[in-house]
Amino acid sequence: MTSSRLLRTSGTAAAAAVLLLISGCAADGSASLDSKGVGFAREEPTPLRPLSASPPTALKPYYGQELTWHACRARGFECATMKVPLDYARPKAGGDVKLAVARKKATGRAKPLGSLLVNPGGPGGSAIGYLQQYAGIGYPASVRARYDMVAVDPRGVGASEPVTCLSGRQMDEFTATDQTPDDGTETARLVAAYKKFGRGCETRSGRILGHVSTIEAARDMDVLRAALGDGKLNYVGASYGTLLGATYAGLYPSRVGRVVLDGAMDPSLDAERMNREQTGGFETAFTSFAKDCVKRKGCPLGTKNPADAGRRLKALFNRIDKHPLRTSGPRRLTESLATTGVISVMYDQSGWPQLRAALKSAGKGDGSALLALSDHYYERNSKGGYANLMFANPAVNCLDLPTAFRGPDDVREAVPAFEKASPVFGRGLAWSALNCAYWPRQATGRPHRVEARGAAPIVVVGTTRDPATPYRWARGLAAQLTSGRLLTYNGDGHTAYGRGSACIDTAINTYLLKATPPTTHKTCT
Repeated sequence: MTSSRLLRTSGTAAAAAVLLLISGCAADGSASLDSKGVGFAREEPTPLRPLSASPPTALKPYYGQELTWHACRARGFECATMKVPLDYARPKAGGDVKLAVARKKATGRAKPLGSLLVNPGGPGGSAIGYLQQYAGIGYPASVRARYDMVAVDPRGVGASEPVTCLSGRQMDEFTATDQTPDDGTETARLVAAYKKFGRGCETRSGRILGHVSTIEAARDMDVLRAALGDGKLNYVGASYGTLLGATYAGLYPSRVGRVVLDGAMDPSLDAERMNREQTGGFETAFTSFAKDCVKRKGCPLGTKNPADAGRRLKALFNRIDKHPLRTSGPRRLTESLATTGVISVMYDQSGWPQLRAALKSAGKGDGSALLALSDHYYERNSKGGYANLMFANPAVNCLDLPTAFRGPDDVREAVPAFEKASPVFGRGLAWSALNCAYWPRQATGRPHRVEARGAAPIVVVGTTRDPATPYRWARGLAAQLTSGRLLTYNGDGHTAYGRGSACIDTAINTYLLKATPPTTHKTCT
């Protein structure tokens, strides 16, 4: 089934990047739920309050630690392990979490500018994987020459005590579960799948499961900043990584260096609205795909107009719902897997030819190509194993914000609004947002504004037809930040830096290298 609020990028700048979003944290890092365990959706979001500039005495051993670097398996990179408290409220009693850190030293002879921390999003994407497979070798040479490129896998992610939940076979069953239930039996089956997933996470990762919030990951970043010997944090975050970076800025505004938030999220939104607006983003991306497809000979969705293409795709999903398609292996392509396969290509138009071919094959009864797209999105390997991404993602999301819906009745009530946002994907994405209702840990966060008063200029990047982080979110975050500078890319795809726009890349590179932010409301095409 499509995972609620999981996004990834694709294409040149994102060969190793997983991106997405949503989460929030309480202004003081604590929960404030109503009597039903749900709240905040209709409250006026309050600003995230900064923490003390001086760490408490109990945290000084963490801030004073020295990292021991050694050669990574990836050639040219160094690795280390950093300790942080499991529970910042009880640093001495809760034990430690070991975080994996990697870096590639600055390659130039000019005076280094310090460290540049990168995060590809998710939540659940491995920052170290992103560093070693893209950022450390693919960021502009001028940037890599002046910065030590650094990444830390957030707690619960990648090599940092990863959250695990289900076996590969169990995940195959989970991802194939019908996410557009037609009756009570199918609804009960979907709810049971969510409950089983949550129980698996609690059984296998209970120690860390309640401490993987964005606010805790942001505090870990400040410990890393100190361990690296940097007075301020320089950072490039994409998609969910923008929430992580904005949270850091809100907690430590005086320590903000050169910060870029690309494919920005708006932390003031509640879970239901964020899921619904993201659903609209996928519809926008699909419309762009459909407009291109219907102009081409042999388009599998017809050659009339984008609206007709949407109806044809929905009809295909309905047929697959009734009769899952054969594939080249023993698994069948269900409607849920087919939907995920289509959504996976919405992040970058470079995948449009592959999607056209996959839909053509599906129309002939072969689901192999759509299943391959779905498996790639879920990071399922050829042996049937799944990467940590699919476990860490709900673990962070369900802790960061109160659930969008408390039960099936809430979803049914919301489906019309989701279908209005996206006639093609709305129903399935509404039901996918039910997952946190059955999470074994109560949310500790709530929607909030991030003002970061006193921070240096922060560059917020938004793409006008971004499928995963709608452009209005970038405008919202830039407006909240007292030093926010909105940089707009008028185009398609998820995120903008390193995706072929010389205008965007020049603006960001100039900021990173010279501390000169782009002019207010600069727009690139």
